[in-house]
Parts: sequence; structure tokens; C-alpha cells
Amino acid sequence: MFDQLAHRVVQAPMAGTSTPELAVAVCKAGGLGFVALGALDAEGAGSAIRVVRQGTDRVFGVNLFCHAPAVRDAEREAGWIERLRPEFQRFGATPPATLSEIYPSFRGNDAMLSVLLAERPAIVGCHFGLPTPDQIAALKGAGCLLWATPTSLAEGQAIRDAGFDAIVAQGYEAGGHRGIFDPDGPDERLDHAALVRALLPLGLPVVAAGAIMDRAAARAAVEAGASAVQCGTAFLRAPEAATSAPHRAALSGGRTAMTRAISGRPARCLVNDFTAIDDGEAADYPLAYDIGKALNAAALAQGDSGYGAFWAGTGAAASVARPAAETVLAISP
Repeated sequence: MFDQLAHRVVQAPMAGTSTPELAVAVCKAGGLGFVALGALDAEGAGSAIRVVRQGTDRVFGVNLFCHAPAVRDAEREAGWIERLRPEFQRFGATPPATLSEIYPSFRGNDAMLSVLLAERPAIVGCHFGLPTPDQIAALKGAGCLLWATPTSLAEGQAIRDAGFDAIVAQGYEAGGHRGIFDPDGPDERLDHAALVRALLPLGLPVVAAGAIMDRAAARAAVEAGASAVQCGTAFLRAPEAATSAPHRAALSGGRTAMTRAISGRPARCLVNDFTAIDDGEAADYPLAYDIGKALNAAALAQGDSGYGAFWAGTGAAASVARPAAETVLAISP
């Protein structure tokens, strides 16, 4: 599949910041664009896929969240609401009384599966885990190539055993949500180079992901055995991305932290007021994200952008404001 690309650069699917227009631009430049579907409903997913198809006839992928359903714990959820109440009060706001599961998992989402079977995107990527065996069989039967994101060899083995076609090796330095299947399980925190080395013996193509911001880093990953590189932070300043102005401005600072406070799952974010909050008692994902978004909205209403989910990898300071096509050419190994 990678032989069809002029440039072995994959644009990471970034819910909220990557757009169909970004995927189109990357595809037209000879890379591989992705559309993030994790935060969309089935109707929105279908619309996004069709926008890309109208913009390019080249291969592109879509990406889904395959997390386990949230574990409801009324006491823990109430405690997290109270923990964030003083933050809301800073802006004259009140936190929500209850938390909602705002992002349903693809697992069990029949409407989303129906859209994918109708649209038949070339590649379906999975984050946070794997679909159900029935979903996997249906997608493979529709001719879709399946990718998934492990953070360890054990997760890579599960991906291989499920019949997937490629592995995205997400290093600990990568921005955004950690793809770890069990957020409460052990995390070896391998960087992308070490993870690629661990996964290559599985025999599947491996895509290296994590703070790959220039051609030197991309070449090093490919020379180490990766079939391609996946970049997200490198595209955040592209005009085709939906990155907010405060998020773009914060990239130059470059400091990041891994936190559960924003969403309930570990995710790498640019350091801000939200990353300073102790995340030890955060509600489960995506329940915590419900109140996290509410807090950000309350802050923004008062002109404060310090509670944004400014996802970025450790290479954030090296990001460049330029069209996506130029980033593909600059990074291509």
C-alpha cells in the first residue's frame, strides 16, 4: 500500500483539528491523508468522507475510537465535578451537575459501521483498541485495509492476531491521546524508535509516529524499518487545519505534558492551566471530556484560553506555518 505513495508521509487523524480539507491537501501532495471520525456521528462521518472524495481521487483513510465504554462511578464523577468547581468559579460559571458519555465507541455503533460499509474507505484506522470481531470481518469483507495503534508489543500482537494490515507505532512523545488499549494498565512509555524495533518482528508494515517533524527524523525511522511516518503536530499550523488561534500560538512554547485531566485518558497537551490540575481522580473517558469542554467554554467566554485541549507532541516548537503540501515535501523521507 505504501508503494502507491509519492511520499511516505501519513497525516495523523486529529479529532477537532484535522479536517477533510487537510486530508485532501496531503493526498494531492502525494502523502496519505486521514479523516478523524471519532468525534463525529454517523451522518457527519459520511459527509466528511464525501468531502474528501470530491476533493481527490487518491487513497485516504478514516480513523475511529474503539475504547471500552465508560465505567460509571457516581461517587468518582461527583468528586471530579467538585474538584473542578473552583476552576469554573474563576469565570463566574457553574459546572454541569452530571457527566455524559459524549463520544460513543465504534464498538457497538451500528450506524457508523453502516456508513463505512456504504462508503468503503480504503483504510480504516482504530485508536484505543480494536473493533469487535464481527465489525472487523465486515470491514475486511468490504475491502477496507485495517490499521491500529499500539503502544506496546502486546498490543501489536493483538492487532496482528486480529488480522489487521498495518500497525501505527505511537511513541510516548506523540501528541494527543495515547492509543493504549487499557489506560489503567502498565505503560512502558517507549519512544517511536524503540516501539518500531519491538513491532517489526510481527511481520506487518509499521508506521512510525511521535515527534517526527523533519526529513532527518523521517529518514531515521524509515532506515530503522518503518514503512512510513505519521505526523500530526507538524500539520497543526497548516491553513487547512482547524487549529484554533490560541492553539497555534501556544505551539511555539513547545512544552508538553501527559495528562488525564482534560478527557479522562492520558493525552499529550501543551502545558497550560488544565495540565497543572492533578488528574489522579479524573472521571473515566469520555465523561471527563464532557466537563473539560464545559470548563474550556466557560474560560473562553471570559477571554481565557488556558483550558484548551491543545494536543501536541514534544516536537511542537519545530512546527512551521505553511500549507500542508509543503509540510509533506519537507518531511518526506
